[in-house]
Amino acid sequence: MAIEKKFVEEGYRTALLDEYFLKRLNRYGYGGMEINRTPLGTQITVYAERPGMIIGKSGKTIRRLTTEVSKEFNFENPQIDVQEVEKNELNAQMMASRLASVLERGWYFRRAAHSTLNQVMEAGALGCEVIISGKLTGPRSRTEKIVAGYIKHAGKPAEDLVKKGFAIAKRKLGVIGVSVWIVP
Repeated sequence: MAIEKKFVEEGYRTALLDEYFLKRLNRYGYGGMEINRTPLGTQITVYAERPGMIIGKSGKTIRRLTTEVSKEFNFENPQIDVQEVEKNELNAQMMASRLASVLERGWYFRRAAHSTLNQVMEAGALGCEVIISGKLTGPRSRTEKIVAGYIKHAGKPAEDLVKKGFAIAKRKLGVIGVSVWIVP
């Protein structure tokens, strides 16, 4: 297999694993993951709001998660390490999930977005952008974008500096997509 295909396959597998963790660990405050390949196996670091819930009673849940990851995603000897996020407000995925859950509970979208934006900026972020898209009010779909501070949109600095989170809020009118971009 060509080396380019190997890189693409690794990236695809990483994206699938991230999506899998998002579905399985969302209620525990999943905030992202990092993968490091070592000669002994694959080291997966999961960041969460409540790591004790992911580990489970005497490590039962984490062992089951490890076996599922090795079977479904073909990782050789995966070692999953769970760490708590230092500042929840600077984690884009957590803030997007929080905003989606608040919208599902019936908050007005503009109030919820500004509240999230203020929390992030007060936590010490350089910039934040909240994008809410879907049937917000009425029958027509639209997109609202709220920005504070400095956000980079293009180039290598945008890839390295900007943390992105996405979540979906299911409401009576329809589905609302929530994107949060943070420059910590």
